Amino acid sequence: MRFLMLNWRDPRNPLAGGAERVSQAYLQELVRRGHEVFWFANDFPGGGHEEIFEGIHIVRGGGKGSSVLKAKNWYRRQKRFDLVIDQHHGIPWYAPWWCQTNCVAYIHEVLGPIWNSFYPWPLSAIGQVQERWTHWFYRDVPFWTPSDSTMQILQQHGVKNVNVFLNGTDAKPLPELEPKPLHAPLELVVVCRLAPNKRVEHAIRATRILHENNIPVRLTIIGTGEVENSLKQLAHDLALNEQVRFAGRLDEVAKDACLRHAHLLVHTSVREGWGLNVIEANAMGTPAVVYPVDGLVDSTLHDETGWVTHTETPEALAEAIGEICRTPKKYAHLRVNAWNRAKTLQWNQVLGPACDWLEALATGKASK
Repeated sequence: MRFLMLNWRDPRNPLAGGAERVSQAYLQELVRRGHEVFWFANDFPGGGHEEIFEGIHIVRGGGKGSSVLKAKNWYRRQKRFDLVIDQHHGIPWYAPWWCQTNCVAYIHEVLGPIWNSFYPWPLSAIGQVQERWTHWFYRDVPFWTPSDSTMQILQQHGVKNVNVFLNGTDAKPLPELEPKPLHAPLELVVVCRLAPNKRVEHAIRATRILHENNIPVRLTIIGTGEVENSLKQLAHDLALNEQVRFAGRLDEVAKDACLRHAHLLVHTSVREGWGLNVIEANAMGTPAVVYPVDGLVDSTLHDETGWVTHTETPEALAEAIGEICRTPKKYAHLRVNAWNRAKTLQWNQVLGPACDWLEALATGKASK
């Protein structure tokens, strides 16, 4: 069969993130099953028009405001596809109205408040309204998402059929969980693209609060992005040059080593589709402290595999971390739970049911 994914970015795009890594895993499994798989994405500087990457035919064309038309024109020249995967990131590809074949809407998260992180009012308000109306417009199209939180929002927006498949991870759980005492300084790590919606500044401010409360901590920030310089300036302004380290972009081996060394992963995003880095940290024996937002409350089970703060503030984050320092037995127990849960979210356990469903959609036999 022939499959096509429409997504603004592909795995070779310099701005590719967790959504592209997860999408790649599903498409590679379809390739492994013998299917012909295409991925249409936006152009980026240095990216060729076409290439084959890990068995996936990648085609690029257009940018913001033009790639939908480019995709539509390219599509008309192709042999019939059995399934088109229309991946939404705030704005969809409107594929159900021009692909003339089976179609599924794939969405990691409903952006909602994330619009406020990137656009001023009234553009942010317009973005949120159009997103909600888009979901209603797609209400009869089957949706695919990785979390119950996103499913519930989509249902509130009128979508009739939402299918949840939890994301897997490439991080292989440690064969044995070595001891990790809560010695000083407490090692915190953030892993994400340094973008406004990730609110990494909250982790830096929480580090300052802990320092003022005589709780020695070190924060390692892994990733790069458009707010990196402002975050470095904040760390300098708060006199945290010795406590905050910017590690930049790391390969998977180095990243896993940092996650293994850390006591806690910190995640302060406005909203997530799932929180892939949470499970990656869990696989390395490191639980997470996260904000009470959609996606993160799915990847982190409060008081089972990690901690969910009671509010979205640096003060609440520092309070939770301080409490962890005072309860080493609980910390050790949640480490084990997080590590064991990561074992159940390996790709070889996740890909099968999801790709079976995609194949059924492609043949028109799946429930819509």
